[in-house]
Amino acid sequence: MGFNYDQDFKTIDFRKHPELYEVGRGEQGVLLVEPYKGEILPHWRFKTPEIAKESSAQIYELYENYKKEEDFVGMDMARKFIQMGYTRSMRYAHHKSGRKYDDDKKVLPNEDDDIKRQSALIFKKYWDRIRADEIYQQMKKDHNAKYKK
Repeated sequence: MGFNYDQDFKTIDFRKHPELYEVGRGEQGVLLVEPYKGEILPHWRFKTPEIAKESSAQIYELYENYKKEEDFVGMDMARKFIQMGYTRSMRYAHHKSGRKYDDDKKVLPNEDDDIKRQSALIFKKYWDRIRADEIYQQMKKDHNAKYKK
């Protein structure tokens, strides 16, 4: 399942046009799909476990609200931000600079930042909860069956 990066993300309202939304892999499109990016991004933070706890809870609350509205695109975008909270926290847990590769594209040695790891694990709990959500799973199948080209 790919993600179409050739769409006009500056003008498409994916709430009005869910047929144009592609789930993609992982976090693809997380910083492009509006109005969801604008609704979720202000809550996305992971610097400390306390901040990650508040951030992930706020984003999960948005996820639950999208679910009540039967808005799969919103649910999936919230999932992507939760997933990105985990992956970015882990990146910084392993690489203080946030850079995984050196200039020669070789993986830099891992460092160990327990604070960022704790932040990552907070996001991971919510990410696991979303992935296990049977309603999310069914809505994802339905969305892909209806709109996937």
